[in-house]
Amino acid sequence: MAAKSAKTVASAKTVAKEVKTTPVAAAAKADTKETVKKQETAAKAAETKKAETKTSEKKTAEKKTAAKKAPAKRTAAKKEIKVKAFVQYMGKEVEEKDMIASVKKAWTKAAGKKVADIKSIDLYIKPEEGAVYYVVNGTDTGSVAY
Repeated sequence: MAAKSAKTVASAKTVAKEVKTTPVAAAAKADTKETVKKQETAAKAAETKKAETKTSEKKTAEKKTAAKKAPAKRTAAKKEIKVKAFVQYMGKEVEEKDMIASVKKAWTKAAGKKVADIKSIDLYIKPEEGAVYYVVNGTDTGSVAY
């Protein structure tokens, strides 16, 4: 029995060699190699596309996150409160903006300078005298009647 099985194995190897060496088998083998190469190329291309998609998704997610953070910074800015100040004394009433305008006008005429040169104005209001004393830019002084 051992002899029969050895012969059977040897004949099977011979048949396999013959199949491998036939032109049809060689063509099939070449087609198989090309198909495998095509499949490998397609797999690499698919992996590249996946990587590009992931990268673009990350960039899109980062942009969305950045866009969401921007409005939060805008709400941090505070609005200025509008204030109107009036001085009332013995039946007279003068608004703060009117006093400032008259001081600017008097200072530009007296000093011969422009309003753009003003950096600070300090007002001292004396209602009993009906006057506003001022100090412009910490050095120039004067008074205006109201």
